[in-house]
Amino acid sequence: MKGLLQRVRSARVEVAGEVVGAVDQGLLVLIAVEPEDTRASADKLLHKLLNYRVFSDADGKMNLSLADVGGGLLLVSQFTLAADTKSGLRPSFSTAAPPALGEELFDYLLAHAKQVHGTVASGRFGADMQVHLVNDGPVTFLLQV
Repeated sequence: MKGLLQRVRSARVEVAGEVVGAVDQGLLVLIAVEPEDTRASADKLLHKLLNYRVFSDADGKMNLSLADVGGGLLLVSQFTLAADTKSGLRPSFSTAAPPALGEELFDYLLAHAKQVHGTVASGRFGADMQVHLVNDGPVTFLLQV
């Protein structure tokens, strides 16, 4: 499972012109599910997302986590993040999980996040989404579990 984490001042996801998820300060995370992923993978990724230290402390050092700052978490499914881009000029999606597994694990991750963290929002699985964000820093990390 992969998560492209972006520290944001604000972020929102729209589907057909309607805002379906939004956060203020926090993290926007694009989520890719791969065929070998399990609920254990989702649990491990969520632990990293909530505890990865990407927010600045009083000294300006990245020492605080999303949990520490009480920021929002916006999760967006994005199967293209799992693409194999090693050769050629066209991505291969054979490394992405089948849609049913992707949706199951994304929904599991989202539900678990809502149980353990204050502000959680999401895009809509499989929808044509427009993602708007103000990347803070910019700070972006690719987390893989």
